[in-house]
Amino acid sequence: MCDEVWAVIGSLFPSARATGRPPVAHMGAHALGAAAYAAKAAELASPSRGGDAEIQWQVQHMNRSVRESLRRLPLLGEDPSGPLGSGLLASGALGSNIRTLQAAIRNEKVD
Repeated sequence: MCDEVWAVIGSLFPSARATGRPPVAHMGAHALGAAAYAAKAAELASPSRGGDAEIQWQVQHMNRSVRESLRRLPLLGEDPSGPLGSGLLASGALGSNIRTLQAAIRNEKVD
């Protein structure tokens, strides 16, 4: 990145300047995490199909702008510095649920 861009980024996000990486919008990761936790809870309540049904319900109830925004996030594990890098959301049931959500969102036809 050019120095002028880093000057603006650094003034707004000091941690970005310190790490040498631009800031990553992470609110979408919170949304995917919440949906993944909901699917995990549904699976615990109904082990045969609860998680899948919850993921399907979550995707069907997203409005167009939400789906478009979530499609722009990197896939889970694709950006190690971002909120969807390695960590709690990247493994186990949560990681599996987020991967399923991201696949469904990317394959879903936008209204």
